[in-house]
Amino acid sequence: MSDGILKRRENTVYFVNKDGKRPLPINQIYSIYAYGSLTFSSQVVHLLAKEGVPIHFFNYYGFYDGSFYPRETLLSGNLLIKQAEHYMDHDKRMVLAKKFVEGASKNMEKVVAYYKIDNQISHTLKDLDYSQTITDVMNVEARIRSHYYTLMDEILPNGFKMEGRSRKPPENMVNALISFGNSLVYSTVLSEIYHTQLNPTISYLHEPFERRYSLALDLSEIFKPFLVDRLIFYLVNKRMLSEDDFEQDLNYCLLNEGGKKIFLKEYDERLKKTIKHRELNRKVSYRRLIRLEAYKLTKHLLGSKEYNPFVMWW
Repeated sequence: MSDGILKRRENTVYFVNKDGKRPLPINQIYSIYAYGSLTFSSQVVHLLAKEGVPIHFFNYYGFYDGSFYPRETLLSGNLLIKQAEHYMDHDKRMVLAKKFVEGASKNMEKVVAYYKIDNQISHTLKDLDYSQTITDVMNVEARIRSHYYTLMDEILPNGFKMEGRSRKPPENMVNALISFGNSLVYSTVLSEIYHTQLNPTISYLHEPFERRYSLALDLSEIFKPFLVDRLIFYLVNKRMLSEDDFEQDLNYCLLNEGGKKIFLKEYDERLKKTIKHRELNRKVSYRRLIRLEAYKLTKHLLGSKEYNPFVMWW
């Protein structure tokens, strides 16, 4: 969160700012999220690249700007060809695009079902069967998400109603929380993709564009209800966040530094939380679930096992 400088001494990175010098042992760094102004030398970059540690940059408003993405070491020419093949083949791409929407929608349904709220998500999801193009699939997803956002207002207390989705800029507190959380999930998913052989620029639901890792957008859809929306309900309903944690003006609303710190702390704790995996029959962290999803996609692309999206079972 703070402005400062990253310095390297042998195999240790130090964060230096007005408060002093803090060591960050390289074997304890998984990824770096830079919300303040961060300065670093090429020697720091060399070490982080060698150890496979990405840096994700966010602007003053908390929105994702970009990443230092280390040179990939887990390369697979065969998988890259298969990824491209599944994008170029319309039918194969449609299968995956529908799977991502299916997973996201069922997780949204799980979120509202916890609060015993009736919904039309499953009914609308059936329209995927009649979708012939990626645009059709995106339209189904947009209708489901719009309905889901109206249901969120039944869960949120007065003063924290969403009243429709607004993005750039967010117009109220809940929209600010969703935008901030979604940027976090995107960068978290990107970090997990880095530790697989998948290429993050080839995607199926979202169109691949220059200057973005669109596969992270695809996988993020599945985990946003689980990692962001549930966390928002927890923070708001437990009164861990209040109006004092936001910076509000006539046309926008953003988390202030105190609000960001609260959200980031609880988000990090959520990633560390574990659940007993049904298939693996052992405990895995919520962060690990994202990596496992990437592995499942890899198996589908290579033709060894059909991909079925992660859906919460608790």
